[in-house]
Amino acid sequence: MSEVMLTLFAIVIVGYVAGRLGYMGGEFDKRLSSLVINITCPALILSSAMSGELPDSRLILPLLGISTLTYIILAGMALIIPRYLTRKKDDEGIIGFALMFGNVGFMGYPIVASIFGHQAVFYAAVLNVVNTFAVFTIGTILMVGNLGDGKRFQKKVLYSTPMLSAYLAMLIVAFGISDIPEIISQPLTMIGNITVPAALLIIGSSMSQLSLRTMLGNSTVYATTLFRLLLIPLGFHYLCLALGFDQYVVSINTIVIAMPVATYGTILCLKYNRDTTLITEVTLITTLLSMLSIPLLTLLLSI
Repeated sequence: MSEVMLTLFAIVIVGYVAGRLGYMGGEFDKRLSSLVINITCPALILSSAMSGELPDSRLILPLLGISTLTYIILAGMALIIPRYLTRKKDDEGIIGFALMFGNVGFMGYPIVASIFGHQAVFYAAVLNVVNTFAVFTIGTILMVGNLGDGKRFQKKVLYSTPMLSAYLAMLIVAFGISDIPEIISQPLTMIGNITVPAALLIIGSSMSQLSLRTMLGNSTVYATTLFRLLLIPLGFHYLCLALGFDQYVVSINTIVIAMPVATYGTILCLKYNRDTTLITEVTLITTLLSMLSIPLLTLLLSI
């Protein structure tokens, strides 16, 4: 598990060096972000539902149920908690995004596989359907809401490429379609595999524009990190157990929401012309500290 995280962080460092050397940054990062959101990410979502291994049908509804409940509660927390973590009104949406969305698609899958085995990746993909829906709806609202330049959430995001791929992935899971031709699944898998390194390179490139002092974070960043990596996962773990959800389902959901801040935060900031400093800081710090927090969480909960 630590090896996976170190590998991902190494890619961030490559992005940082590329940014410092001028290979990345500015317009290139914006275009690459658009490519990730509109092409490689949808391919990743679809390919995650084409693994050829059908999950236990009895767990599909509980997984969708626990994920839906999780993001409904997280949405409320994303609107309330940031008010107490920052004095800057314009930063509340970014902090709310950081609290609500973990790096499920990029780091979640390999870490879930390392803890629960390869078959659990499909279950993580089912959980990620709701996460994906929330990122491109509620997440967009959080990022755009306080810009004050006339931009507001647009309904067309519900029919964007990532959302259409999420709908299709849900149908594949719901109907148990397992015989998708390799001529379809393999290209989607190859294109989807671009998502992880591309997104991490973008984060590294954004880091290259920051001073060392900025990258070390501040009290707001560390308070957000505490909620993101420990308080929120622990709270949901015990809440979902108390509500009677299956232990296995709860355990996977706990690890999924214990991921560091989603890299889509940086990408959405670029897309909507927001300052990437805060989201890059909290993404960096949570990614670094998750190398300690996830093994600790796994130990504490005996997962």
